[in-house]
Amino acid sequence: MSEIQKKIEAANAAYAARKKDAPHPAKKFAILTCMDARMDPVAFAGLSDDGYVIRNAGGRVTEDAVRSLVVSAKLLGTAEWYVIHHTECGMSAITNETMRALLRESTGPSVNEGGSWRNAAPFLPGAETDMDFCPIEAEPLCLIDDVKKLRAHPLVPKTIPIYGYMYDLRTGRLIEIAEASAAGRAE
Repeated sequence: MSEIQKKIEAANAAYAARKKDAPHPAKKFAILTCMDARMDPVAFAGLSDDGYVIRNAGGRVTEDAVRSLVVSAKLLGTAEWYVIHHTECGMSAITNETMRALLRESTGPSVNEGGSWRNAAPFLPGAETDMDFCPIEAEPLCLIDDVKKLRAHPLVPKTIPIYGYMYDLRTGRLIEIAEASAAGRAE
């Protein structure tokens, strides 16, 4: 067993010992945000088993994120959605072309040195892909575009307001991006 696995299992055992039966979230909202470990949506949004959190690299509006949000509305009753990007996101340091080139060479880990990405040892066999890694080209424009994309999706109810925020990693503050929230306004 790895040291990380031992740590996770010990933390889970402590958590399970103090866990109470949790009802379905009462606040009826969902957050789509980045998977960056420096962000704790439970803490920065004041959650306590009372909201749904969907996370992916960059907090981007992908088909899977839309699927999760639609399920949250249709089956779990969410009535408000929040798309939250953040400052200093690693997805702004990569392009699709760079990611694809790195993967062509090796599927192993990569490192960023002086603003350039390179594959690190050990090298594993590479693979071709045309996957869209949804890099972040410019904030807050990317956030605004994500909210617009979500609002325009045919499965997204027009009655659900979609808010756009940036989370500042340095201060911990959520900053509403007015143009994003305006684009997500409910009808």
